[in-house]
Amino acid sequence: MERLQKVMARAGIASRRQCEKMITGGLVKIDGEVVTALGSRVDPAKQKIEVAGKAISLQPTACYILLYKPAGFVTTLRDPQGRKKVTDLLHDVKTRVYPVGRLDYMTCGLLLLTNDGELANALTHPRYHVPKTYLAFVKGVPEPAAITRMEEGLILEDGLTAPAKVFLKGEKGGNTLLEITIYEGRNRLVRRMCENIGHPVLKLKRTRFGPLDLSGLKPGQYRYLSFNEVGKIKKLVNL
Repeated sequence: MERLQKVMARAGIASRRQCEKMITGGLVKIDGEVVTALGSRVDPAKQKIEVAGKAISLQPTACYILLYKPAGFVTTLRDPQGRKKVTDLLHDVKTRVYPVGRLDYMTCGLLLLTNDGELANALTHPRYHVPKTYLAFVKGVPEPAAITRMEEGLILEDGLTAPAKVFLKGEKGGNTLLEITIYEGRNRLVRRMCENIGHPVLKLKRTRFGPLDLSGLKPGQYRYLSFNEVGKIKKLVNL
């Protein structure tokens, strides 16, 4: 017997967290009965599991895509405002995939999409400290003391940030390009860190996610991960 949300994630329905929301939202049935308890266990070999009226299969083809997200796209699968979604860029991808974490609307750069719910959940879990690197073009020129504060940890409204790596890459027109590597996945974290030291972000691009980078891609383009790349990102999270 396995936890229901784990079985759903393994079947490629969504990340484990999203599966939990589906369960509590009454969208999941076991043997025809709606189940809303997150502690529910199921035997997928013997019981029928339905999500939004459709039976799930536990043998999806694993799909791993690296996308160079342009600014002006949302990373949610639905948008009430009708804005363009990153999945609109996946023209020849037949498998249903979803983003691993998020990049906000005006942030561009590396975004991983997959139907591997177990991997997606692990890559976004704070225990694994998966490094994510950004180029942040910020207003003004930060003092060395401000850079040190970013590296050692800032007190934000949702708590102290984990240690980060920050390098000054150059200056242009009185503004500064910073390379920032973080090891946690809080919402809009890089933007909030820069605002905290008094140098708000003007442009933001994610350049690396773990061992992956944007080599060979232009904004809006994507590619499938190689077997070796999948192995590397799984190794990061002990899968």
